[in-house]
Amino acid sequence: MNKVKLKREAIKLRKEEKTYSEIRQILKKTIPKSTLSYWCRNIPLPFGYQKRIKAYNIFNLNKARKIALAVHKIKREQYLKSVSARVQHLPKILKNKDVAKIALAILYLGEGSKTQRGSLMFGNSDPVIIELFLRLLRKCYAVDESKFRCTLQCRADQDINNLEKFWSKITKIHLRQFYKARVDPRTINKPSKKLDYKGVCRIDYFSADIFTELRKIAEILSKEET
Repeated sequence: MNKVKLKREAIKLRKEEKTYSEIRQILKKTIPKSTLSYWCRNIPLPFGYQKRIKAYNIFNLNKARKIALAVHKIKREQYLKSVSARVQHLPKILKNKDVAKIALAILYLGEGSKTQRGSLMFGNSDPVIIELFLRLLRKCYAVDESKFRCTLQCRADQDINNLEKFWSKITKIHLRQFYKARVDPRTINKPSKKLDYKGVCRIDYFSADIFTELRKIAEILSKEET
């Protein structure tokens, strides 16, 4: 297509209210916007054209955002895979009981009570953290399962029976070893916003010896020079 014919086709499409981008796509030619603007300078813009252009630009912007989000998601997934690959060997190290005790002591130092000297007291709202604490505790020590107690701290509009069943399954502690749940009075008549919130599960284990040992491990580690 020669330049004269190309110009004629461009003007025709412009009169049909096509945008410069649409004209380039239809003609399958990379025509500079300045050239199209010059060719079509005498063609009056139809009523509502600016509104259509705005809608078209918004459409393209949303399309670009979706593409950017998809690219970001792929990059994020690749990054997480690379992180998983470089730490995948760590669970094997926990098979060493001394290493597991160090992990347990650090976990307890961060989330457990330091004043309950006659027993361990560990609480968290994250089932993964509770499960990890108990798995390490049971691995490192010959625990007496009858010495476990659970206390739930929850909101006023939550179903306590369902919560106790949930945490009993997570902790592998029988329901008869659950103390009466504690309802936060500040939540009365205030609906929960996080529907997946399971309250806080507090684990008590009656062993002054384990408590003392974990505190001593944490103390020694904090003083050790690296």
